[in-house]
Amino acid sequence: MITVFDLSLQYGGQPLFSHVDLQFTQGNCYGIIGANGAGKSTFLRILSGELESTSGEVHILPNVRMSVLKQDQNKYDDYTVMDTVIMGNLHLYEIGKEMNALYEKEDFSDEDGLRAADLQAEYAELGGYEAESDASRILQGLGVGTEFHDTQMAHMDARLKVKVLLAQALFGNPDILMMDEPTNNLDIDAINWLEDFLLDFPGTVIVVSHDRHFLNTVCTHIVDIDYNQIKMYVGNYDFWYESSQLVQQLIRNQNKRNEEKIKELQEFVARFSANKSKSRQATARRKLLDKLTVEEIPCSSRRYPWVGFNPDREVGKDILFVTDVSKTIDGVKVLNKVSFAVQHGDKIAFVGENENAQTALFQILTGEMEPDEGSVKWGQTATHSYFPKDNTAYFQDNDDNLVEWLRQFSPDPHESYLRTFLGRMLFSGDDVYKQVKVLSGGEKVRCMLSKMMLSGANVLLLDQPTNHLDLESIAALNNGLEAVKCNVLVASHDHQLVQTVANRIFDFAADGTLTDFRGTYDEYLEKTGHLAEG
Repeated sequence: MITVFDLSLQYGGQPLFSHVDLQFTQGNCYGIIGANGAGKSTFLRILSGELESTSGEVHILPNVRMSVLKQDQNKYDDYTVMDTVIMGNLHLYEIGKEMNALYEKEDFSDEDGLRAADLQAEYAELGGYEAESDASRILQGLGVGTEFHDTQMAHMDARLKVKVLLAQALFGNPDILMMDEPTNNLDIDAINWLEDFLLDFPGTVIVVSHDRHFLNTVCTHIVDIDYNQIKMYVGNYDFWYESSQLVQQLIRNQNKRNEEKIKELQEFVARFSANKSKSRQATARRKLLDKLTVEEIPCSSRRYPWVGFNPDREVGKDILFVTDVSKTIDGVKVLNKVSFAVQHGDKIAFVGENENAQTALFQILTGEMEPDEGSVKWGQTATHSYFPKDNTAYFQDNDDNLVEWLRQFSPDPHESYLRTFLGRMLFSGDDVYKQVKVLSGGEKVRCMLSKMMLSGANVLLLDQPTNHLDLESIAALNNGLEAVKCNVLVASHDHQLVQTVANRIFDFAADGTLTDFRGTYDEYLEKTGHLAEG
């Protein structure tokens, strides 16, 4: 459906990517990945026609309708939710408006009648008479109830606006669907519904996302932006990641003969292909790995930070006891008689939509906030380190450079040690002398993780640590939390991180009560009906 010929883009005389030749075909889902700043969203804008390339062209088959997920939440404030969704097929929407305007005329003429008849025929052909029911089905699937469908967008909550704009992109059976971070701010039910929708979608899907579970579920191909090039690989994100890491490992070991490398890669491909039937994406149209050759395995230039936590001492039997903790904030009871005890080996994930409850509990556990009722008791051997959702206080109005900032948390004050540590977190060269107040969101997160690693704590508290991180840093954090031999309490929307790290799930209801489930995240979702078998 889309063919890219010799595409290049330059910014300030520097190539972002060059000589790109790709083909996007019907029935496949393409996940665009790349380090922050590589040009993922920019490439998507070129494909959609919103941005012109420096050279080359993008050719789309004639009579193909493209739908793009809009990012401007306020663009449709003057329209109702229903009208906003139907505007996903703007031609259909405009025909409907013109028809209604004609029928409302007091001086309806014969010429108006002929025009109305033509419009009516085209409206029917485009599915206009089913438009509202189709839009309603999509909205309800995403969790926007019928009580909101006639509400003006200006009066909608921001989280619901996101869902309405996603419904707009999905409406009207487009041939090509382009989405930039579609799962942002979606709850688990909405994400599951979207995954099922895309798995059954007959057209072409091109998506940018930092959600690894989403990419693994829906993608048939990965489009990787690296080395100022854009290359396409068959398979989902995990296959791309694992094969890329294997290639890097083999390249680093220069003593291996080429034949050994090829044999190991072939065995890896065979293992992956044999197991693909276990995946939700194993439909007939997704059995594309059979065509994969060793030469098509990706080799990435990306750097992954090193995230590793080493407690100074093992925690004892008594770790943490929370008894009947309640807290009201701004008139809303966010925690309601919450009680639990943390046991040896517990890695607990806070899930659900009540983020205020999650953050309030973290702040109470760390002593930043007092509960209205109840008590918190830490064991004598427990030492904790906290990653707050809002880290502004650590960096705002701070003139320290990275070395100076990290020194205050380090047992070793020597610059050589601090520079080595920062290097493992991808701060090298003169970067270590940047003032911390000018760091990007992702850089600040890596600083906060560095602070936690230096603490030697045996209980880790992390509130939404993947916010602002790229896929590489999320994978490194995931691996670090999986490997650490201490207690972890983490709030996260990253499905894969929660599933692979946690052995206990805390879900806070809207009324502040707590559901405490021992088991994995997928087991919890299946038990509560949020995860369909398959």
